[in-house]
Amino acid sequence: MSIYKDYCSETVDGSGRLTGIRFHYPDNFNFGYDVVDRIAAATPDKTAMVWCNTESEEHIFSFRDISLMSNRTANVLLESGIRKGDRVIVALKRHYEYWFLSVALHKIGAVMIPVTHMLTADDFIYRLNASEAVAIIATPFNNVPENVLEAVSRTGRHLLLWTVQEDRAGFRNLTKEMETASDELERIETKATDPMVLYFTSGTTGYPKGVIHDFTYPLAHIVTAAYWQQAEDGGLHFTVSETGWAKASWGKIYGQWLVGSAVMVFDFDNFDPRQLATVINRYGVTSFCAPPTIYRYLVKKGVPEMPSLRHTSTAGEYLNPEIFRLFKEKTGLELHEGYGQTETTLLAANFKGMKAVDGSLGVPSPQYDVRLCRKDGTTPDIGEVGEIVVLPVDGKKPIGIFSGYLGNDELYENAWRGGVYHTGDSAWMDENGSLWFNGRFDDIIKSGGFRIGPGEIEDILITHPAVLECSVIGIPDPLRGQAVKAIVVPADGYEPSHKLDKEIKDYCNSRLAEYKWIRVVEFTDAMPKTISGKIRKAEQRKAAVQ
Repeated sequence: MSIYKDYCSETVDGSGRLTGIRFHYPDNFNFGYDVVDRIAAATPDKTAMVWCNTESEEHIFSFRDISLMSNRTANVLLESGIRKGDRVIVALKRHYEYWFLSVALHKIGAVMIPVTHMLTADDFIYRLNASEAVAIIATPFNNVPENVLEAVSRTGRHLLLWTVQEDRAGFRNLTKEMETASDELERIETKATDPMVLYFTSGTTGYPKGVIHDFTYPLAHIVTAAYWQQAEDGGLHFTVSETGWAKASWGKIYGQWLVGSAVMVFDFDNFDPRQLATVINRYGVTSFCAPPTIYRYLVKKGVPEMPSLRHTSTAGEYLNPEIFRLFKEKTGLELHEGYGQTETTLLAANFKGMKAVDGSLGVPSPQYDVRLCRKDGTTPDIGEVGEIVVLPVDGKKPIGIFSGYLGNDELYENAWRGGVYHTGDSAWMDENGSLWFNGRFDDIIKSGGFRIGPGEIEDILITHPAVLECSVIGIPDPLRGQAVKAIVVPADGYEPSHKLDKEIKDYCNSRLAEYKWIRVVEFTDAMPKTISGKIRKAEQRKAAVQ
């Protein structure tokens, strides 16, 4: 059963490519009742989730299971005093309880705050103070309970604390409490415009911002699942993401269930490409989405046979065209790149019905009015870099675009200055309408009157055998304004030296236009990163001028 068509009207061309979509939903739309419970009532035995872990434990949950277990979870929370509008921090890694809990929180009308288990006590403190959360539900592993207890102690807040699966001192066991709770739940009325989920961004350039999405957010992921990831009714979709990141919302629950696909969940700590391939083959995964890093590993380690896969997609960082080529050569599958932000859903992609263009973000989504914009508000020429912006639809904020920054109306208004949403990302459009990512505006290097996207240079740098990891920034230069600096983590077997410095420069500069030439190389043991793994370029730029 695929019920997404009850909430939208689509137009497609002869190749199956989406050309337009309009949404229609009740004012009280709630994913828990109107999607999960509806599917459970109509097809109770339909598979919703296939879950396994590295210890060979396996669970297969039907929609009826999800419906009843979410009701039980909701009753535990309600009996403990959690109500509509309350904020609840969830740090559950890839434990299956996350899916019970997320649906339960939606049914209650409480605001879910997913966070990664990698947070330190200080990170929890920041999020507790910013959100004024009333509860934390956490994994019992990876020292998370200890970090949570330290954070709660240092803030002096009184919170409801649960863990799952195993008992931990200071925490109630949600898994045990669910076993004896009622699976009957009367509908709690919520509005489509109420806050549903709050994500903290990774904080590349400052403290994390709280990004709020309302109850229409799941519907905005219909296009994500159906036309980019190409999840299918009766299929099994596998997105590699921990539940603490917005990518989990993109690929592990909302759009997939709306289009009738089950989700594959593999609960692991350390990435092993062979394990992923084993899971894909064992359960017959039909569509797969992962960041380019995972495809790079798969290519370098040797891509195994994965006959059940019918579609692959990628997002989150720049995709090297060479990886695209090698993966297609090994599997026959094109990597369909997509683009969006924590603040949005899918803004552009290589969509169903079109040939994927390696390295391109694809074309703007028909769901939105996505354009490129110069600083003066005019439209750039073909090939000219501009900012990616999103315009209102019929004078309104389209669904899937965030409804606010937590406690910062001024920042939200600034993001919508001039009546359009400013992504802060730059790109250029080719003659075929495809977008090509250029970089964050705060990462753009201006050298000798030229604007340089660091990704262009990093794409070449990473192909040198001596380069394990790299970052490109602009540094002050009296002649050019800024010079291009490459920061390099050497690969095993290579040591920093003047000879290697020159070799890397010669290798890259012979492949770059002169204005993009690398002028300075710095070797380092490790890159400063956010918890989500993004390189802190702002920190590198600051260090470069000290």
